Amino acid sequence: MNADLEALLGRIALLEVIRNQDKTWEALAPRYGVTNPDPPWKTSLTAMCDCLASSGALPALDRRNAEDELADTVYSDVPSPERQLFALVHTMVRRGLVAEADLASRMSIVRARLEAV
Repeated sequence: MNADLEALLGRIALLEVIRNQDKTWEALAPRYGVTNPDPPWKTSLTAMCDCLASSGALPALDRRNAEDELADTVYSDVPSPERQLFALVHTMVRRGLVAEADLASRMSIVRARLEAV
């Protein structure tokens, strides 16, 4: 395995914590009485991938290759579409497009808003 691939596949602590919380859409939707099989964030995920590709920050082919590799290895036990989300975030962190600490901070803000409802 080459060094670039090893760096890409290294686990990310924040994602490991989230992954072990069993908060998949399949588990959460019934709790909130939602029957739509697609999570509400799926459209945003697709749009983010398109924006990253069109800006040149993360070309679509690079993202897809990283997603395939991560899906076969690191996130093979994560169901789709969460697997795609994990792979995108993983790739963005590894490429320095977002810092893990900034992501954790933003997630805390969003979680606080959701719990306040």
